[in-house]
Amino acid sequence: MPAYSSYPHRTGAVLILTAVAAGLLAGCGGGGGSASDNSSYTPNASPSVDPSLKVAAPLPTQGLLENPCSALTDAQLKDLGLVSPGKATQGQPALCGWSGEIQENHVNVGAVPQNNRGISDIYDQKSRQAYFQPVTVGGYPGVLADTQDGRASGSCTLWVGITDQLAFAVATSITTGENKANSCTSAQHVGEAVIEHLKGAA
Repeated sequence: MPAYSSYPHRTGAVLILTAVAAGLLAGCGGGGGSASDNSSYTPNASPSVDPSLKVAAPLPTQGLLENPCSALTDAQLKDLGLVSPGKATQGQPALCGWSGEIQENHVNVGAVPQNNRGISDIYDQKSRQAYFQPVTVGGYPGVLADTQDGRASGSCTLWVGITDQLAFAVATSITTGENKANSCTSAQHVGEAVIEHLKGAA
């Protein structure tokens, strides 16, 4: 069965991911400003990265940053049980949301360039998270983490480092169907698909 034959309401998931990104930005000095203000973002020439979190094979990021709806192909969306086209949000972080075959369910994908130490910035906020579970996604360092634990109600947030300076997030909000109890597994399936697509663009 497709991972997202039962996905969440897009607006709610966007709010979840935006709130998480804002919280991380507030606690990290690397990005500066807020999640809605990218004007002060200046990449660090050589950011300090935990050796265990270094990305051995960085992936291309320009497409994901410029158009988050390009993160998944139509074929991948179909396999995941998501409906094309996605809908991009305005402002920062730039997100794309897709509904599931059950319209009440959605997934959102986006990168947060203000956190210019990639997945290391997420790890730095471990003490502030309601849940924190390190994972590997398609061979890349990741973590399931959020400041609020909505997993019982079908919400889960996954972060994946694709360069030492950038991580992308997948936020699920599965309010209906059997995948509601497996929202984090569903998030990892989407993350793996994004990695696969980015590898193809390398």
